Amino acid sequence: MIVASDWAGKTFAVLGLARSGAATVSALLASGADVLAWDDDAARREAVFAQWGHLSGERLFIDDFSDWIDPEIDALIVSPGVPLNIHPLAAAARAAGVPVIGDIELFAQARKDLPPHKVVGITGTNGKSTTTALVHHILKTAGVPTLMGGNIGLPILGQEPLPRGGVYVLELSSYQIDLTSSLDCDVAVLLNITPDHLDRYDGFAGYAASKARLFAMQSAGHVAVVGTGDEASANIAQGLAGRTDDLVTIAPDMVIDQRRWPALQGPHNAQNAQAAIAVARALGIDAAAIEAGLASYASLPHRMQHVATRHGVAFVNDSKATNPESTAPALAAFPRVHWIVGGKRKGDDLDACAAHLDHVVAAYTIGEAAPLFFDLLKDKVPVVEQSGTLEAAVAHAAAAARPGDTVLLSPACASFDQFRDYEGRGDAFRAAVEALA
Repeated sequence: MIVASDWAGKTFAVLGLARSGAATVSALLASGADVLAWDDDAARREAVFAQWGHLSGERLFIDDFSDWIDPEIDALIVSPGVPLNIHPLAAAARAAGVPVIGDIELFAQARKDLPPHKVVGITGTNGKSTTTALVHHILKTAGVPTLMGGNIGLPILGQEPLPRGGVYVLELSSYQIDLTSSLDCDVAVLLNITPDHLDRYDGFAGYAASKARLFAMQSAGHVAVVGTGDEASANIAQGLAGRTDDLVTIAPDMVIDQRRWPALQGPHNAQNAQAAIAVARALGIDAAAIEAGLASYASLPHRMQHVATRHGVAFVNDSKATNPESTAPALAAFPRVHWIVGGKRKGDDLDACAAHLDHVVAAYTIGEAAPLFFDLLKDKVPVVEQSGTLEAAVAHAAAAARPGDTVLLSPACASFDQFRDYEGRGDAFRAAVEALA
């Protein structure tokens, strides 16, 4: 695991003991810190105790501190899921002068104890998982030691430190950026900003400002890569314009030949690929290794993932598309789409998808949003069916599709009305496809 000498002798409170929280407790205790830990889930508390119970009452204290904070604590560490704007413990910590941070900030603090390395931080409303995985894959292809963490993969503190010359590639949500103040990325990437998570911010401007903080933490000479396809991101790029050679912008109309990269089709993946290329170049990766990485990259699960071809019909799982802005490029990627859409909606329109509805030959609405989306689409695409369930939508789409068509699950909605998460929804899609006669 990753440890730090600066944590020895200090006291930290850790709220939330899921994967990143448990890894945080382990890293702090292994570094010689005292830890007050809590999670409402008894099984998670027991898992931490099973590993570190020999320190219980000495340096580990599992106790419910969810409604109070000791001003003597050096920092309160919370998971990104804790809403800092409304959670009473976060407010109490600030009032007591206790820093509220996350595991990414701890990683930033630990960097001076690690072998010489570089860090790439990637954020954006859409596409950051694919771009993070793609950069990681290109580095591996080039023979560079690399780890992937943050909002993807294993908790960063729970991984073994890289040897000299390694590169840590971090996917960073706005929540994770909010919880760090010293993460100085050698290369920082902003792909795009569209309305999302606005319940956690003071409007859209507050959300955009959170993303922009990734660049404010960079040292002089470190590289910024910014997609300028939306107004908010373009404004951030304009604010960074004085960095000259240290700023790379990716315009939405830049043309790139994607034919050699089978897992990177569609306009959104054009931007993801361009961002990854810019990062790899900034890290000194040669052109041949970059091309080899792009050509051999395989899609992440639930992100434009090809799950099967049956009777000439492709079935694509894009369950990670939880808002219309992330669904729009998926529709643009295929000429004839049988679109499965719906779930727990985040808004009352599909306006972001309007430009690509001419690719939709039929739509199948599911979940809580099914009636609304049926009404929105019935006069805009040739066929609309209110299927209700994912299984029914897959069966009906498969029956109607012809060779060359694509059955696309790209819901433009959250999954929590019918599934535990977007991964459960994607797994159900695959199961439904496999169950077809």
